[in-house]
Amino acid sequence: MIIAVDFDDTLFRYVPPKDGSIDYSGRPDSIGEPIHKWINWCHDKKLEGHQLILWTCREGAALEHAVAACRSVGLEFDAINENLRRPDESLYWPDCRKVKADIYLDDKAAEAR
Repeated sequence: MIIAVDFDDTLFRYVPPKDGSIDYSGRPDSIGEPIHKWINWCHDKKLEGHQLILWTCREGAALEHAVAACRSVGLEFDAINENLRRPDESLYWPDCRKVKADIYLDDKAAEAR
């Protein structure tokens, strides 16, 4: 199974700037506390043999900080914002922002507490 996992407010809390503005520039301090419920779930799925895609709008420095945060809790991904193909699939799935997965884990769909 392929599982696409969002980063902000799913794996780690997003911390907005102190002035209340919206800032997606990749501030290192934009990454807050880890959300262990979902991190542990991802670890369990990897141990079961499933593949994980880090599926996030972050790019550049912001993405690098997110990947480093995931690694700091022992979470490694099979792909980052890219499609994976199962060995038994004959269809070509291009790399695009809309990744193909069996499960999408996102704070907008799952209560990340």
